Amino acid sequence: MRKIIGLSMLDRQSLPAHCAGCVFWETATRLPFECGSRCNDQQALEWVRTVSAEWGECGRAVVEDGETMGFIKYAPPVYLPQARHLPAGPPETGVPLIACMHIAPNARRAGVGGLLLRAAMRDLAMRGERSVQAYAVTGSRDLSHMPVVGMEFLLRHGFTVSRPHPETPLLRVDLRALASWTENLEAVLESLKIPLRASRGEPVTLAKGDR
Repeated sequence: MRKIIGLSMLDRQSLPAHCAGCVFWETATRLPFECGSRCNDQQALEWVRTVSAEWGECGRAVVEDGETMGFIKYAPPVYLPQARHLPAGPPETGVPLIACMHIAPNARRAGVGGLLLRAAMRDLAMRGERSVQAYAVTGSRDLSHMPVVGMEFLLRHGFTVSRPHPETPLLRVDLRALASWTENLEAVLESLKIPLRASRGEPVTLAKGDR
């Protein structure tokens, strides 16, 4: 059975190694701009527990029979200190930041990415947040180990550029202007044409063609 769950409820052992222990966004010192540039399983777990206890649920995941098909992670910038080093400049304080989103290879191009983003926006809107921001990567490039979302994908879902940069701009969307959280996302999930089991292989960051 497919379902959408909170990131704090996810069995981290179901994640690929590069995702389960990745603490790129959680690290205060500047790191190479790639997923898994620093990994610490215990720190990653404690981060989820801390953010969930102090702020609330910090992400959503799509799972089926214990297999993770994709997940999205978000939190206030204070919990994502790596953001201060991104070349577009630091994010706006107090506005939740989408840190990363990964889709399992076998579940790509089936709509999982859009579903996860809508689930995140619905969660944040229902919690009273007025907007959300996200760094993006521009152009056609391999996104499999990049800790941000493709720019074209975010633009298609209502985001606009709030701080330009030729490679990693900062985007933002007004949640009050969207109605995506009113959808029955669980019904949408069941209707997606996804293989019965997603691969446990390398994570794949949402690419510009994922729908």
